[in-house]
Amino acid sequence: MLVAIIIHAIIQEYVLDKINRRMHFSKTKHSKFNESGQLSAFYLFACVWGTFILISENYIADPTILWRAYPHNLMTFQMKFFYISQLAYWLHAFPELYFQKTKKEDIPRQLVYIGLYLFHIAGAYLLNLNHLGLVLLVLHYFVEFLFHISRLFYFSNEKYQKGFSLWAVLFVLGRLLTLILSVLTVGFGLARAENQKLDFSTGNFNVLAVRIAVLASICITQAFMMWKFINFQLRRWREHSAFQAPAVKKKPTVTKGRSSRKGTENGVNGTLTSNVADSPRNRKEKSS
Repeated sequence: MLVAIIIHAIIQEYVLDKINRRMHFSKTKHSKFNESGQLSAFYLFACVWGTFILISENYIADPTILWRAYPHNLMTFQMKFFYISQLAYWLHAFPELYFQKTKKEDIPRQLVYIGLYLFHIAGAYLLNLNHLGLVLLVLHYFVEFLFHISRLFYFSNEKYQKGFSLWAVLFVLGRLLTLILSVLTVGFGLARAENQKLDFSTGNFNVLAVRIAVLASICITQAFMMWKFINFQLRRWREHSAFQAPAVKKKPTVTKGRSSRKGTENGVNGTLTSNVADSPRNRKEKSS
């Protein structure tokens, strides 16, 4: 945690603060830029590290390793260090809420996603589902990295929208892959294992109640994320349509008709011209 706090401060002072001084962001953009800058650096590092572990331990070539020989209570050093680093990073996010002077209205949102990360990472670690947890973390971190790096580019140039479109597609695919891998591992792989007895000494939690709880927590989390994603896309669509509405309303020639009528009645730019003043009707009124 202390190392994570120090690295967080170094990135903030020597990278993000210098960019903020050059770009002159507003307060809202300033806080969002700092958040995306810190998270994109972490997601990139964790995704590369996790991918290296997956390749070195032959996870990609043999997917059955996700449930074969459960419980996975023996871990290599880099696997154990990866999980400890993940827990340390998300635990350090609590004091960072104070150090970064986070707004009160943003604190509940951040507490929710920090709590979800800690719950799922600690659950995978304690239930000896570290193989499945590693695959799902790498998949999730890659999608989140794409979102935050796209937001950084968007802050530098608001015309940049392609990254969000790609992220939207990969986000939905990521949720589907998460559900498929979870059901395949927990619902089919572990359900067909021979040893299905609860044993704390060997770390075996392969019983029906635990499997249902694991699948339920994953499904509820994915549904919650999809709900937030749909609300985010609807809000973007409304903002985009509201932004285009004034431009569409300016096109009709209502203002031209009014100005032309005004010009015929009151002369040019609303002033009385000599032709209007000297019209036969006005002369008749003068003579009377």
